[in-house]
Amino acid sequence: MEIFFAVIFFAFSTTITPGPNNVMIMSSGVNYGIKASISHWLGICLGFPFMVLLIGLGFGIVFEQYPNLHQIIKLLGIIYLVWLAWHIASAEPKRIEQGHSKPLNFYQAVLFQWINGKAWVMASGAIAAFTTLQGVYWQEVLIITLAFLIVAFPCIGLWLICGALLRKVLTKPLFQRVFNISMAVILLLSMVPVMLELWHYYF
Repeated sequence: MEIFFAVIFFAFSTTITPGPNNVMIMSSGVNYGIKASISHWLGICLGFPFMVLLIGLGFGIVFEQYPNLHQIIKLLGIIYLVWLAWHIASAEPKRIEQGHSKPLNFYQAVLFQWINGKAWVMASGAIAAFTTLQGVYWQEVLIITLAFLIVAFPCIGLWLICGALLRKVLTKPLFQRVFNISMAVILLLSMVPVMLELWHYYF
């Protein structure tokens, strides 16, 4: 039980802090509202714990044997996030409100976890920190997965609600554009650690 509460605290502190998922769901809340962003929210809340489970049960071994594959996925993730940041920054508020653009759907949000640098750090870090040689490994992995599942809904949901509340404030297109550009910049900054890791790996 002690370990469970430690994992809960770790999961909460890493899930509530800014990162690609939170920035994207907040932006979705601003631009599309809560109802339209529910699928995106569920995709994050279920997709990340599923990723933790797969990595914990041995999927990470594949990347240990083929480290270049892991780095390629990270590189593709950075390219996608740069494109996404540009898309967020250049979005036209009026056009979005008229329904010409859509938020991520459930499957896109689930798949996004695998190219999210912060998600990899969180998942691999949790598995490394909270599994022991003395315990039953698969049970510990399930506990870690459960912890992230529990905290994901309120933590990610809070960012979505904040975005929806800001939607009411950002009624003027100029304000919404400033918000979108700010979120794009934060999204780019969240990738800096992964970029530095790739730089040190290749150079």
